[in-house]
Amino acid sequence: MAAKNLVVVESPAKAKTLSRYLGRDYVVKASVGHIADLPKSKLGVDVDADFAPQYEVIHGKGKVVAELKKALKGKEHLLLAPDPDREGEAIAYHIKERIVPKSFKGTVRRVLFNQITKKAVAEAVKNPVDLDTDKFEAQQARRVIDRLVGYQISPLLWEKVRRGLSAGRVQSVAVRLIVERERAIREFASVEYWNLTALLKAEGDVPVTAKLVQVGDDKIDTRNLKSDAESGFFVKNEGEAQAIVARCEKADPWKVVAVKKSKRQRKATAPFITSTLQQEAYRKHGFQPRRAMSAAQRLYEGIELGDRGLTGLITYMRTDSPRAAPEAVDAVRELIGQQYGDKYLPVKPNVYKTKKSAQDAHEAIRPTTMDFAPSEAKKFLKSDEAKIYALIWNRFVASQMAPAQFDQTSIDISADDCVFRATGQVMRFDGFLRVYQESTDAPDSSDDTAMLPDLKENDVLGLDKLDPTQHFTQPPPRFTQASLIRELEENGIGRPSTYAAIMSTIIDRDYVRQDEQKRLTPTQLGELVTDLLVESFPDILNVEFTAELEDRLDSVEGGKSNWLEITRKFYEPFIKDLRTAKNGGMRDVKGEVQETEVPCEKCGKKLVIKWGRNGEFLACPTYPECKFTCNFTRTDEGSIEIEQPEVTEEKCEKCGCEMQYKYGKFGKFLGCSNYPECKTVKSLNQPVPTGIACPPKDQGCGEGEIVRKVSRRGKIFYSCNRYPDCTFAIWDKPVAGACPECDAPFIVEKTTKRAGTVRKCVKEACEYSESVAEGLAVEEG
Repeated sequence: MAAKNLVVVESPAKAKTLSRYLGRDYVVKASVGHIADLPKSKLGVDVDADFAPQYEVIHGKGKVVAELKKALKGKEHLLLAPDPDREGEAIAYHIKERIVPKSFKGTVRRVLFNQITKKAVAEAVKNPVDLDTDKFEAQQARRVIDRLVGYQISPLLWEKVRRGLSAGRVQSVAVRLIVERERAIREFASVEYWNLTALLKAEGDVPVTAKLVQVGDDKIDTRNLKSDAESGFFVKNEGEAQAIVARCEKADPWKVVAVKKSKRQRKATAPFITSTLQQEAYRKHGFQPRRAMSAAQRLYEGIELGDRGLTGLITYMRTDSPRAAPEAVDAVRELIGQQYGDKYLPVKPNVYKTKKSAQDAHEAIRPTTMDFAPSEAKKFLKSDEAKIYALIWNRFVASQMAPAQFDQTSIDISADDCVFRATGQVMRFDGFLRVYQESTDAPDSSDDTAMLPDLKENDVLGLDKLDPTQHFTQPPPRFTQASLIRELEENGIGRPSTYAAIMSTIIDRDYVRQDEQKRLTPTQLGELVTDLLVESFPDILNVEFTAELEDRLDSVEGGKSNWLEITRKFYEPFIKDLRTAKNGGMRDVKGEVQETEVPCEKCGKKLVIKWGRNGEFLACPTYPECKFTCNFTRTDEGSIEIEQPEVTEEKCEKCGCEMQYKYGKFGKFLGCSNYPECKTVKSLNQPVPTGIACPPKDQGCGEGEIVRKVSRRGKIFYSCNRYPDCTFAIWDKPVAGACPECDAPFIVEKTTKRAGTVRKCVKEACEYSESVAEGLAVEEG
């Protein structure tokens, strides 16, 4: 008997899982992501025809469309089951438009499930819904607006700065945040202050450590120190500190003047949403957002679990809501009672509020069943998958546990006219902390966990030592990918599905660099482009404006606003700014030649400042006759000084000249001092993370991460960061996303002058190959 139903999902892995769950009456096919999109080679939006998007079948997807059309023949029902978000809705709409002929007499319905388990899939197929026009139009509005921004500002940057640059509605705001943080760090004026710590002894020689908190009537306040006039009272220098030491060393007695005891509780953190999962994966395991989401995607779509078969282990991983289904809460509460006892179980389930800006379309990220603990799952999972699954499991369990309980004590001790304070905290009940403790971006410098003796008012202590220590206020920390995602989320910029792509784009476009500590700093190019865009497009680069636009898109999805009205309202001021920028309103960096008084070392001509891939540099104005170039620095007074290269003792293997430290797109390297006559380079091999896991053991180790390196001859290659334990290495650039033919964990990309950009499978035996048309910009996903 022929199958009556065609089910279309976007992922081959998901199709494989659903095929196991559904009977013979269902044929399951994969679209392998979007089958139609705006063209890469042109704007693709007819502004004069109400912003009509000119969708076309994506290059290389014609074969997929033909297969889906063929599969639909003879079927009575088409069930569209891409992911339950805006992108999934757009995929469903385009599939319907491209494969359903007018002669089709059957039904076309949407199937939604938040988790891929046999029960959830059966329930969703049993209760299909209509396609959501509002959700599709919200995606379409975002896509059109992003295209209008990216494909019209990017060529302007090509003209004014250099080719290959891009701008994006969200990515450019993200770069601006990094630039502004870096400038705040540069402008930060450090203020000196001193702490005084008293090492005391109570009865029985029990040690007590107390810090100075008050001098006379003035309480010590070292928060937000800026200057004497703007700050509260604090010990400003060593002279003041030593004067207090001298007084207090003579003080007799050191007496307890106040004892304050209180009980404190710490409540559990909410289950993961997309942004918090990305942040915790970074803090606990060093995973970049793309790497964390890749592992989560596989856990969602289905893992082969031996006798259990192919099973989805977590709920949908792109969500901004911390709520959990009642049956899931009941299941985890039952597990808590059985494994940890009733004292770890609150009387009522913990409920977490959803942020005002959240779409709340999906549950939090949680395990699909509480019958499969991380310890059992580990043997079926790759290293990254096991770590992400354990995070999600433990966080969800902890979210329904009782608060941790602490006894907190503070003791004030007087000496002369000064007050010192000892603080201590004792955990009386670990509660949810037995299972999970959230990490932070900065180490906890507080010292409130000490055990204190049972002191009472008027008790006398003996002074052992007074220890004055010098400190300086610190600038705000540089962003990491995790803290930048938190900043974007808190400001309502972007959505869960966009964060990983934004991080990759701003680094790949050389607007931002990531150091060995994974801190983000803007390049000179990033600062220049940000300044140009802020001046010419103040709305596009405005944090509040970008957040407001996200709210409007949510309003379209909720059926409260029309997508065309939103787009028009955005485009009218944008096109005015664009015309002004094109007609001389934006600085023409490429055409600028700034003369200096610095003579060329080779021909004596006065050098000029030019812009290159790595920022400003000095060059001879007689180029190409004289090819002298060098880096420079500006003094505080604004004068220009040639940057003297850092010479090493190493000699060039080709010409014997000294090798110098130089800087390029991929960081520091060694280059011959006889350049350009000799172009010998040598890598210092500082690996750059890609966020892509090393492939399984048939090729790699399945545990490490692929990093970008530079060979001895200066050629870029990609290898596992577990080398020499794992020797996996490739020349072509890895691209996140499974192969649509064989489901290999990622594909690779190579660009040549003859063939352009071609993507193919990482496995040599697989024949998948797809040409990628060169677009004008990389837009937010």
